[in-house]
Amino acid sequence: MVDMDRRTVLRGAVAGALLGGPFLGFVNRAAAAPGVSYPLGPVPDLRDGAVRLWLPDGFQYRSFHDTEFTVVLDDKTVLPGRHDGMGAFKAHGTNVMLVRNHEVNGTGTAFGDVSKAYDAKAMGGTTTVEVTRYGEVVRSYTSLNGTQMNCSGGQMPFGSWISCEETINGPDVGPDFTGVSNVPLTRPHGFIFDVPAHGESDGEPITAAGRFSHESVAYDREGGCLYLTEDDFGFPSGFYRYKPRMDPMEYGRLDNLGRLQMLKVKGESNAHLEAGQPAGTTYQVEWVDIEDPAPTFPYTPGQTAPTTNNQAITYVASQGWAQGAAFFSRLEGAAIDRGVVYFTSTQGGGPAETGPDTVLGYGNGTGQIWAYDTREQVLRLQYQSPGPDVLDFPDNVTTSNRGTLVVCEDGTNNNYMRGLTKQGQLFDIALNRLVSSTGTPRFNDEFAGSTFSPDGHTLFVNIQASRGMTFAIWGPWGKIGV
Repeated sequence: MVDMDRRTVLRGAVAGALLGGPFLGFVNRAAAAPGVSYPLGPVPDLRDGAVRLWLPDGFQYRSFHDTEFTVVLDDKTVLPGRHDGMGAFKAHGTNVMLVRNHEVNGTGTAFGDVSKAYDAKAMGGTTTVEVTRYGEVVRSYTSLNGTQMNCSGGQMPFGSWISCEETINGPDVGPDFTGVSNVPLTRPHGFIFDVPAHGESDGEPITAAGRFSHESVAYDREGGCLYLTEDDFGFPSGFYRYKPRMDPMEYGRLDNLGRLQMLKVKGESNAHLEAGQPAGTTYQVEWVDIEDPAPTFPYTPGQTAPTTNNQAITYVASQGWAQGAAFFSRLEGAAIDRGVVYFTSTQGGGPAETGPDTVLGYGNGTGQIWAYDTREQVLRLQYQSPGPDVLDFPDNVTTSNRGTLVVCEDGTNNNYMRGLTKQGQLFDIALNRLVSSTGTPRFNDEFAGSTFSPDGHTLFVNIQASRGMTFAIWGPWGKIGV
């Protein structure tokens, strides 16, 4: 085994008020916590013996649905690539039902049954696959199609995966940030969709939850709110909550009748939370209403829309900013544990921004992890990366049964999957060592969609790559604090 000690442990002092309740375990021992380090080494993939991951001693894995080569699902769908966010639900026996996003942009023909597509010209969506706890595929099918840029989302306690479109493309919006025309699209995008864990989505968006660059969601069943992150690359991002009118634990899904709100720091208008600040800093917050959450912009069908991508992508957030809502940098993964929503700010933690940055992205740091106490309405900076050699662009995040955060990196160098303990310790869980069939290293391809099986035995995760594949990882989680 080789000790991967280029990034070891968080030992930073905790600043700001020390809170009790859900924050207590993270806060009160962070400054004095001893270092932890679990050496990683090459482990062969049980699928074919190739080494795609480095893991701690005693761990094994199997990859599946490798779309470098054509994969056909049971419903005859050719599996799309770019595997991203993912949720894990109980299936037969110890099997697991995975609902998985495919972050495909551009226009073309929807995968799967086009007659069921939300938009026949959009190529993203979700697939559902039943697997054993050791990554052996049992069955698979299309569960949502005709959507775009399905990035992350969230697993709901009422038995659904909420899939998020990280875009505001549509026939009413000019070319997107890649320069691709939206004219061929037939419907607006930038919404969230309810996908049943054991079935197919009805393909209708929950428009009341907003049309913006959605990234991920987490549902607080006690407070009855869905918390949503926004990943605007070149502009400030917002942290939102959606309050459905009916209880989804009784109704069985999110309704489209609720109210969208955006976070504001009490007593401070447009707080620059993308800026670096001491770990442990806390803020009392309040929420401002978004009156027009799902705009449709004027356009002439078949022609270039007068509303630009930049105008459209900031339309919802601008309503919050006008009321003093806070600025974040590229909010991505979100997960909830014991009433606390943890979410990542991919480029947060550097000097404050002075305006939009559509070239390098809004935010000058290498990552923050925030924690929002839903009961106390207190926001806390949980962790801030001091540089890319410690934590490089945190993205998707999940929690283990014992409350350890599992963080996926989406940086430009070697990408890790990392653990952050309640004692404030950061450590390595996995290192990407994927090589393509042509011999090209794909070490900087992002980890995404980390999610534990309901029994905690298996961690499922994707490497998005140029196409995508999924991994099932198992081993002595307790020995490494996960």
